Amino acid sequence: MDARPRLRRVDSITELAPGVDAGCVAVSGSHGGISSAHYALAARPLIAVFNDAGVGKDAAGLAALSFLQSHGIAACTVAHHSARIGEARSTLHDGVISHCNALAAALGARAGQTCAALIDALGALE
Repeated sequence: MDARPRLRRVDSITELAPGVDAGCVAVSGSHGGISSAHYALAARPLIAVFNDAGVGKDAAGLAALSFLQSHGIAACTVAHHSARIGEARSTLHDGVISHCNALAAALGARAGQTCAALIDALGALE
């Protein structure tokens, strides 16, 4: 049996299904705001990748990172200038990590790394 996590590419984090997608590697096109964080929390992926959406006022585009960290979920964002917001394919193939929480860093995520390299290092299966 293969222990590698399953890759879920979703344009919107709302497409994740609680129970079904637990433990997956979720690559989304969604912003990293708090509303997106609640959908990720319900699904409980191994790691959730969002778009930083330009970070925004009071770092609202990164709010998911600390929220999910406090709930034991790794999360990171790709830079808005590297990938299209709302397009998971672009997040995966074009995205460059801009920010990550400590749990994501423990999985190997780091700023400046491509999303594709992170997903490859995690051994996620599509």
